[in-house]
Amino acid sequence: MITDLSENLRVALDGLTANKMRSGLTMLGVIIGVAAVIALMSIGEGAQASITDQINSVGTNLLFVMPGAIQMHGGVQGSSGSATTLTYADAQVLADPENVPHAELIAPEFEQKTQVVFGDENINVSVKGVTPTYPDAFTGVELASGRFIEKRDVDGRTNVAVLGHQAAIDLFGGFDPVGQKVKVAVPGGNGGRVSLTVVGVLDEAGDSMMSSTDDTVFVPITTAQNKIFAGRNALGQPLVTRISATAASDEDVDAALDEITTLLRDRHNLGIGDDDDFTVMSQSDLLDMTNQVTSVMTTFLGAIAGISLLVGGIGIMNIMLVSVTERTREIGLRKAVGARKSDILSQFLLEAVVLSLLGGVLGILMGVGLASLVDMTGVMESLVTFDSIALAVGFSAAIGLFFGIYPANQAAGLNPIEALRYE
Repeated sequence: MITDLSENLRVALDGLTANKMRSGLTMLGVIIGVAAVIALMSIGEGAQASITDQINSVGTNLLFVMPGAIQMHGGVQGSSGSATTLTYADAQVLADPENVPHAELIAPEFEQKTQVVFGDENINVSVKGVTPTYPDAFTGVELASGRFIEKRDVDGRTNVAVLGHQAAIDLFGGFDPVGQKVKVAVPGGNGGRVSLTVVGVLDEAGDSMMSSTDDTVFVPITTAQNKIFAGRNALGQPLVTRISATAASDEDVDAALDEITTLLRDRHNLGIGDDDDFTVMSQSDLLDMTNQVTSVMTTFLGAIAGISLLVGGIGIMNIMLVSVTERTREIGLRKAVGARKSDILSQFLLEAVVLSLLGGVLGILMGVGLASLVDMTGVMESLVTFDSIALAVGFSAAIGLFFGIYPANQAAGLNPIEALRYE
């Protein structure tokens, strides 16, 4: 059996090398298909790894409380006006250790985008009202110069600001902004501006989907709510756009989440059958959501690339049918000297599989090379995994087997006498 397989493999390789150009062009469809599957799936895997790293970079014991009820599988569930359901008073109650004993600190925020001006420079950035606990809640928030927002700034609604790294460069270039005054546009039609004194500049933090500080201007939360933005609800209560909480340890995350949920439901007078008008999410919740999205994206990219593999398989079937026609007399001669139907079938089927596998191997090299080039550009991250390679090669072999069956069966079913008469 091994001898027959070895002989059929030798004959298959001889048949392919006899028409090198035609075999190469036939493999091209498989090469491109395999390379596309590996490259696109690597980009998808790289995006997932990058997002995961960004989420983990801000700390593994973080909790995020946001207004409105966000469904974990996409969409927003809250009713109209749900963005006003989280107040500064909620954050102050959560900050009491007796109310949430498993939370280490609470960092409320009130954030909107607006224009920030210095001289002739004008940038549109996020202006985020925060408290002194903000740097302690997020890793990577470090001062390059000056100071951060302090308790006296929050209590006194002082007009001070701390600039993110990129915001400082865009407004001041290479000059030290500490002590200078910037003007923040008040949203609305009156064209008003609030003058703020820069008291600090943050170190460069890099891009992050959770807490990018480089393009942000930080002010006391009370200043943002009362002087810059209309940060109050219909009852006149100061609002927050997010409350970040850090659990005392990774093991305390679930307990802190339950305590926050119970306390806020009680404060918002929600009954047993009422849906939450807020959302409390942990890092694991965020990871689950992003992994679902990126997994669908990776599968979609792989499916698109798989179409080119199908096209390559059709090319293999086409060329194998041509090969059967060209080698009709050879088939008749082999049958006349005793070749069985299974011998002819396995020979042509093996040729199709070898053609597909060789294309798969070359496609792997091209796909890994393309993924590496994408990674080297720095535009996006790519991550070549064994799963993507195994899937591409397995699929290419299956394509060769599937599209080789019909031509091989045609060859095996030829009548030896008619085949010998074929011109």
